[in-house]
Amino acid sequence: MILATMKYPCPVSQTMGIKAYKQLIPVSCKSSASLKPVRSVHFPNDIVFQDYVRHGELERIGRFIRAKRVKLDTIYPSGMAAIHESVLSGNLECVKLLVQYGADIHQRDEEGWTPLHMACSDGFPHIARYLLSLGADPELENDCGEKPADLIDEENKELLELFGLADND
Repeated sequence: MILATMKYPCPVSQTMGIKAYKQLIPVSCKSSASLKPVRSVHFPNDIVFQDYVRHGELERIGRFIRAKRVKLDTIYPSGMAAIHESVLSGNLECVKLLVQYGADIHQRDEEGWTPLHMACSDGFPHIARYLLSLGADPELENDCGEKPADLIDEENKELLELFGLADND
């Protein structure tokens, strides 16, 4: 009896640090002729790029954009564009890189949220400050009629101060 190793490499799992799946399968001489060749799984560029953005892999993000393998205004199945994903990760350097390559700071997701809405909602004052410095409009409303400042947690003093909403005790 022969033991065959089957390996299915996955580019997304490799970037996430997940080890490749290996399995030892007993193979007899009779069944070895029916073995299929090892196949690779290929993911669409947008899916791989979205994973790079979520994990802040700046070098790979830059390569994808320079090679024109993705469009920065694409709305992913998550309902968001790359800039929204980078804001949600809290990674200011990733946000800056996407803006450098042309991402729109007023890009809206499926629910009308801008990156500034997300920075306020998820409590990232450093990203909100950066977006405001580029001219992000704090008066834009999402589909529910909420402005970014409406989404700030009352415990987030830094964001409240940034929008002039802090109590002066």
